[in-house]
Amino acid sequence: MTTVRREAFGRIPPEEGGGEVEKFVLQSDSVRVEILSFGCIITTLETKDRDGKFSDVVLGFDTLEGYTRKHPFFGAVVGRVANRIANGKFALDGKEYQLFLNNGPNSLHGGAKGFDKVLWSPQVLPNGVRFFRLSPDGEEGYPGDLKVWVTYTLSGRELAINYQAQTSKTTPISLTNHAYFNLAGQ
Repeated sequence: MTTVRREAFGRIPPEEGGGEVEKFVLQSDSVRVEILSFGCIITTLETKDRDGKFSDVVLGFDTLEGYTRKHPFFGAVVGRVANRIANGKFALDGKEYQLFLNNGPNSLHGGAKGFDKVLWSPQVLPNGVRFFRLSPDGEEGYPGDLKVWVTYTLSGRELAINYQAQTSKTTPISLTNHAYFNLAGQ
């Protein structure tokens, strides 16, 4: 059986968009995962080792500040497009689009205000949490309104992440989670 707990984690300052950040703790007999409403970030993933002791196997920060400052996308959902778009440009349906450049001459993981750097709206589920975000037409240079749902569920020892998206225009999309794993659990 999975339990889901909701806790306050911090507050985003007004100059960065403002809002309360919540942490969701999903726990089964063998796995415990903590996920933030900011960036849908997995901050902790504890699993039992061969001796039955819990060890955290993802890299992350203990405070919200670590995630709001420049960070290497620890545990976050990245998008609209994961990876680099060279020169921040792409052509679609005969039109060229210029994206915000945040990685030298490139656009990386959705730009300066990618999905990892925004608050998502949470909905608690019996065995997980679903996050929703509307990325408006033109955000970071991308065409179309984009509705995105990211669902984390925990069943026994299995953590699943499901992505759904719906757009109002043809647009590139490539979502992923950017967790860094430390399988030594140290």
